[in-house]
Amino acid sequence: MDLAFTPEEQVFREEVRAWVKAHLPEAISHKVHNAQRLTRDDMQAWALILGVKGWLGYGWPKEFGGPGWNAVQKHLFEEECALAGAPRVIPFGPVMVAPVIMAFGNAEQQQRFLPGIASGKVWWSQGYSEPGSGSDLASLKTRAERVGDKFIVNGQKTWTTLGQFGEWIFCLVRTSTEGKPQTGISFLLIDMKSPGVSVRPIKLLDGECEVNEVWFDNVEVPAENLIGQENKGWDYAKYLLAHERTNIADVNRAKRELERLKRIAKAEGVYDDMRFRDEIAKLEVDIIALEMMVLRVLSAEKSGKQSLDIAGLLKIRGSEIQQRYSELMMLAAGPFSLPFIFEAMDAGWQGDHVGAAHCAPLASTYFNMRKTTIYGGSNEVQRNIVAKTVLG
Repeated sequence: MDLAFTPEEQVFREEVRAWVKAHLPEAISHKVHNAQRLTRDDMQAWALILGVKGWLGYGWPKEFGGPGWNAVQKHLFEEECALAGAPRVIPFGPVMVAPVIMAFGNAEQQQRFLPGIASGKVWWSQGYSEPGSGSDLASLKTRAERVGDKFIVNGQKTWTTLGQFGEWIFCLVRTSTEGKPQTGISFLLIDMKSPGVSVRPIKLLDGECEVNEVWFDNVEVPAENLIGQENKGWDYAKYLLAHERTNIADVNRAKRELERLKRIAKAEGVYDDMRFRDEIAKLEVDIIALEMMVLRVLSAEKSGKQSLDIAGLLKIRGSEIQQRYSELMMLAAGPFSLPFIFEAMDAGWQGDHVGAAHCAPLASTYFNMRKTTIYGGSNEVQRNIVAKTVLG
């Protein structure tokens, strides 16, 4: 296993770094580096910039309009974007549903949906979790009844991230109650402007409405929006979840936030405390170990070998690291990490007047990160999966 980057890969890194530096708006980068609130326009602006370059679908093969990068190039792109302070690519379109459409959709669906995803002009949402059906996703109850050339959908999805901005949503729906629960699920693409679709925001611990309930009341969905075969959606869902769990690990963001933690510790005068430095060092070791695991997978893919099925393991370690660095930031800032008023921060004054602007969003970040060990399949369930698939 060779974890060193080749000269060609280093040249590629420099090209990406230069392009990102030239095209990433400074105002957006400042917000990301300081964990300030990103608006829909901020996230969409970066998506559109990447779309023009052809890099929003950075993991796509050339036949579908992507750059055709290998696994190492994709990793380097993600790393350079994260270190530069670029917003995370909203994954639901380009990272999650697009690969499903490429692998299981028909030619008409690919021609219809992929261009809007690649350009960044169409915002997608994910309709998986339901009340009582999160980690036990196969128990979902949202029903889709086939009536002629359309499905009638009724039910509820929850924890729909950024669903208030969604224009389309990919949903797992129950189309049969026969046999095992997994065998009666289908994969539908639904226009969120359809009559009967309603979105209700859920306020989280950090005061933001990042997630939503989405309700379907006799929503008519053309049968042509069914991906693959009816009652085979569970297979497509598992394919998608592997992309989601790997994405959650986000080792590159962890590397950026580690540097932010060090900046906060130095500004607050605790960086010279040996016990606190020990905690930072342990976190840094964990991040390096996670990166080595990611590079091990990339090395296997690059050499054409079958990589270990460790998406769940990446998710476990990545999510725990995210919680740890947000906690250490809170400890470093002490009372300055108490919740701040977003409206005052947006007005440009709260934080600055007490000399602790770098601490203003810390409590919100900490509260928000409580979710990471739950979404995408709770870590307890992921440990069971890893035990069965990796350890045997």
